[in-house]
Amino acid sequence: MEATVAERGQITLPKAVRDALGLTKGTQLKVELDGSRIILRKSVDDAISRARGKFALDGFESAEQAVRTVRDETDGA
Repeated sequence: MEATVAERGQITLPKAVRDALGLTKGTQLKVELDGSRIILRKSVDDAISRARGKFALDGFESAEQAVRTVRDETDGA
């Protein structure tokens, strides 16, 4: 696979790569240099922070209560 550097230094990652890694608009990538190689890493912290607060806590008063309930059910299994 290849990607071409555009005038402003941007590249488009091939769709197969984006799909395989679950990269979507706004996904943060860490850029590292290893000699003449460029290494892109998906930022796990970014994925967690974007997901935080997006899920309803149906039947729970707080996130802490939901976590306690899930842990109690897991411990009993």
